[in-house]
Amino acid sequence: MAEIAIAKHKICILDDDPAVLQSLRFLLETHGFKVRTFSAAVTLLASVDPHDVDCLVIDYRLPRMDGLDVALRLRQQNVAAPIVLITGSPNRHMAEKAAAAGIAHILFKPHLEGSLVTCVREAISRQYPND
Repeated sequence: MAEIAIAKHKICILDDDPAVLQSLRFLLETHGFKVRTFSAAVTLLASVDPHDVDCLVIDYRLPRMDGLDVALRLRQQNVAAPIVLITGSPNRHMAEKAAAAGIAHILFKPHLEGSLVTCVREAISRQYPND
């Protein structure tokens, strides 16, 4: 697979844990992505521009609504960008619900470093095959 031109790709990360948020931001910026971070689902939902995001990384366990609910609401707002869901506690219904919400990948904490970058690149290359 050809290396995609990631420098222009914008990633939004949603996680309520400041340490995880900072770590994921650093990881993706190190690989050349432009990153915006959000610690609350309502903030992401209120400020995301459907035409100004190329991929979203969303934690499953969030206060008030889970990552699957956030993904569904993003789709209702016409956000078509691929979504990578991260979780430390998968359950048997998650994959089915994730597929319904249009989630590209589910990754498991705490070992996200290599797999997150790979999943984000793959999701973007599928969404934007000519980049």
